[in-house]
Amino acid sequence: MPERYAPDGTPTNAAYGFADTLIRYLGRDAPSHLACCFDHSMTSFRTELFPSYKESRGTEPPPDLAPQFALCREVATALGIPVFEKENYEADDVIATLCDGLLARGAGAVVVSADKDLAQLATEDGRVSLYDLQRDRVLDAKGVVERFGVTPGQIPDYLALLGDTIDDLPGVPGFGRKAAAAVLQAFETLDRVPLDPEAWAGVPVRGAKRLAAALAEHREQALRVRELATVVRDVPGVAVPASELAWKGADPDRFEALARRLGWGPMATRVPRWRT
Repeated sequence: MPERYAPDGTPTNAAYGFADTLIRYLGRDAPSHLACCFDHSMTSFRTELFPSYKESRGTEPPPDLAPQFALCREVATALGIPVFEKENYEADDVIATLCDGLLARGAGAVVVSADKDLAQLATEDGRVSLYDLQRDRVLDAKGVVERFGVTPGQIPDYLALLGDTIDDLPGVPGFGRKAAAAVLQAFETLDRVPLDPEAWAGVPVRGAKRLAAALAEHREQALRVRELATVVRDVPGVAVPASELAWKGADPDRFEALARRLGWGPMATRVPRWRT
């Protein structure tokens, strides 16, 4: 988003983009229940386990972005959306915990995200899927297989072999998307992949001997990366009844006051539903 500032000089371009996207989603998809999950901070238990995890992002946000995280939380709350976060955990873990809680209560969920890590949440019965708002694309379990070549449950193993440059997670040297998918299709999990290249007969990969040697050398690293790539599904204190997630509309007084304070007056006219 281009630079944008509130009358008091606070940068608001990121928060404006967040609000614009959220209002667009509310108006187009009209969800009956909704939750908005945030990272509690730039660090989590993962950075304790693996100091280089997301190292390129640093431990502190850029000065012009730092004050906007609170604004995004304020936007979500003013729009009537329950906000969740948990110290030492990431938003992905909170989302996973909410999804599992809803599944246990007989409900389903759509995870509005393009994050490939969250593809592991898609369920075979279709009760949990991912929705990429920007591309207007739904990713269910079948879609995960078509896109990555592995099932949702294999996503952490896939990332352990391939690595993830966005999160600064190293992969096993030599493994690309096709090789990682082919090996997991043949052996299911990282633990079952044999280190003897002779046992790879029939696996459609080039350089089986080289890949097997690389995996043998980097197996401990791969196991650690898989642990980091696996979402936590039981974050303490996140269990919540579905009724508390019912979206009843935005708080008119709260949102209009926020829009005036930030210089976003016209945005209030786009809110699709107001709480009565």
